[in-house]
Amino acid sequence: MNAPFRICFVCTGNICRSPMAESVFRAHLAEDGLDGLVEVDSAGTGGWHEGDGADPRTVAVLRAGGYAHAHTARQFHASWFDRLDLVIALDSGHRRTLRGLAPTEQDAAKVRLLRSYAPGAAADAGSGEFPGLLSDSDRTGDLDVPDPYYGGFAGFEECLEMIETASEGLLAAVRTALTARAMIPARGPGHDAPCDPRDPHRSRTKERA
Repeated sequence: MNAPFRICFVCTGNICRSPMAESVFRAHLAEDGLDGLVEVDSAGTGGWHEGDGADPRTVAVLRAGGYAHAHTARQFHASWFDRLDLVIALDSGHRRTLRGLAPTEQDAAKVRLLRSYAPGAAADAGSGEFPGLLSDSDRTGDLDVPDPYYGGFAGFEECLEMIETASEGLLAAVRTALTARAMIPARGPGHDAPCDPRDPHRSRTKERA
């Protein structure tokens, strides 16, 4: 039996962006029927908030979006690389820190920016197991999910929108990786338009006010 595909989302303190990304992506996996094959968690590059719950504004925006949520903050450790398939950084600073922690070049290559999966990022796509990713250059500041901690609720809503958009591309890349590992069959015709994880009858392509 194949081991599950493991993903960890990482931000600074693991109370705002990364728990939001964890909840959103877990909902996408469940809707797509992949939750039994993929394990998702999150962490922070620092341990300032270890043991705390998510920021109340993160909880509020997730609830408003219809996402289930339960969280305890923790710090990322270099020893985790060995068991992870992807380490998803929320901004380029996290990516630099995580790649600096990576024990090997292979581990460093597991670190990717979440928004490198967003529509349009494929224009600078690199090669490898996960198609549609930016190359490993540091020219990626415009793909950061900005830290909403010091702002108002609107900043958390903006983060959620960015995370939702990029999660669709990440889901497609993970499905491709699972297919390559023969963990799931390739999709046939008519399965190219995934639905919103909160409403399986509605396309994830949503109109924004």
